[in-house]
Amino acid sequence: MHVKAQQFITYDTVDELVQVLAQLRGSGERILHIGGGSNLLFTRDFQGTLLHSGIKYIEEVSRDDREIVFRVGAGVVWDDFCAEMARNNFYGPENLSYIPGEVGASAIQNIGAYGVEVDSIIRAVEAIEVATGMPRVFEVSECEYGYRDSIFKNRLQGQYIVTAVVYRLSVVPVVHLDYGPLQELKSRGEMPTAQVIRDAVIDIRRSKLPEPSELGSAGSFFKNPVVPVEAYRQLAANYTQVPHYVVNEQQIKIPAAWLIEQCGWKGKRHGGAAVYDKQPLILVNEQQATPADIMELADLIQQSVFEKFHIHLHPEVNYI
Repeated sequence: MHVKAQQFITYDTVDELVQVLAQLRGSGERILHIGGGSNLLFTRDFQGTLLHSGIKYIEEVSRDDREIVFRVGAGVVWDDFCAEMARNNFYGPENLSYIPGEVGASAIQNIGAYGVEVDSIIRAVEAIEVATGMPRVFEVSECEYGYRDSIFKNRLQGQYIVTAVVYRLSVVPVVHLDYGPLQELKSRGEMPTAQVIRDAVIDIRRSKLPEPSELGSAGSFFKNPVVPVEAYRQLAANYTQVPHYVVNEQQIKIPAAWLIEQCGWKGKRHGGAAVYDKQPLILVNEQQATPADIMELADLIQQSVFEKFHIHLHPEVNYI
């Protein structure tokens, strides 16, 4: 099923964005800014204008003997940035390699994988206010980052468009290898380079996730639930091999994929949609699935996980 928008506009500079916003403001038309669209599910035609950033640059701002700072245009493909940083052996984004999307979305979604979240390397986010066209720089402390969350997804949703992100990376090895398959790199007896870690992450992702060009999906469909320690203890009393990650003294993160698989959903179909047989966190379009197929499948999964574990799963994908 294909959905349409009334208008789709790509802009290449901040000045062009400001001009476009001024024109749209006068029309009163609904506006939605998108990146690569990898975390969106359009449920119907969009009655308004879709905006997309073509602002693409990677510029060095400063460096010393320990850190290097880059300012990156919001339209740069996220994995292209990761690849360039790894080639130059700058540490920070390598665990986040091969995540689909663009640089602007990284700062909005607070993307994360394999023990790292992007807010750990963000210094600032540059944005334009939709209502006025005025620029604003958000220091990382103002972005209200949390698990797959930010001020741009909640309190200021739709009010600002990200135009650039400033990242602070390390020129000396700073690695995060505590996530399952990456632990193997620790045993080699030498410090892995950023490129070695990136290559390992890409291998892991390719083994678990479908290539978007081959099988349609929106990536990880659900957030990993964070539960109170007591709820985890009750779960562990019945399931001795519950995978988990300590968030803090009060909270434990449980992989949503494990919960979904325990409910028997791996490989199951609903209409044209299905749960991916290699990674149950992924919902895929197997046979021209409609948006309703996807939403109904997600609802059924949420219901069964709650009935079995009394844990609510929340979609990471945004319904439009």
